[in-house]
Amino acid sequence: MQRLEDTPACAVAVYAHPDDPEVSCGGTLARWAAGGAEVWIVVATQGDKGSADPATDPVALAEQRAAEVTEAARVLGVAGAELLGYPDGELDNTVELRHRLVRLLRTWRPDVVLCPDPTAVFFGDTYLNHADHRAIGWATLDAVAPSASAPLYFPDAGDPHQVSTVLLSGTLEADVAVDVSATLEVKVDALLCHRSQLGPDTDWLRAFVAQRAEQAGEPAGLAAAETFRRLRLAPT
Repeated sequence: MQRLEDTPACAVAVYAHPDDPEVSCGGTLARWAAGGAEVWIVVATQGDKGSADPATDPVALAEQRAAEVTEAARVLGVAGAELLGYPDGELDNTVELRHRLVRLLRTWRPDVVLCPDPTAVFFGDTYLNHADHRAIGWATLDAVAPSASAPLYFPDAGDPHQVSTVLLSGTLEADVAVDVSATLEVKVDALLCHRSQLGPDTDWLRAFVAQRAEQAGEPAGLAAAETFRRLRLAPT
């Protein structure tokens, strides 16, 4: 496991649901933002189905979760968050979604893009990766390569831009680790902004996040880490 120590000039994290960026890479985003990087978050869905209570009003829930995204982005210290507004469970790797992502990538021009690993489907025998995670992962990868860098793809979406690195989270093939020891508390504070998903009892969260980060850091000799599968993309 290689340590990823450099801070990019600009990074964009593209995820499906309102709390996914904090869960997947909140410590990394906070570290980079604190180090001077311009960091943007893209959330594809409204989070309108993120409740186990059948009496929940999806519209009200979506409004609450949008506010939680904004609050969490402020806690992380990132430049901002873009909400694409798709309904939960209806995300597909469409031309329209890729067009929107390419426009954002060509606007912000990141060195690094973070997104879910869409090839990771089964995590043991207890978890099946959400279809929205897989859809946004494939859409982001397709937007990065070749679309964002090739001028004849979506010419109305801005000047071409080559992303140099993609970091895939939620992967079964992690090969790089980011030290998040200094920003682990910030990650937890950002997660706590997503009150709609946590309920009244949050005492467990801090210890749980610390344990997961410690486990992730062990292969790289770090006290706390977030890990990714790295893709290094050559210019087209």
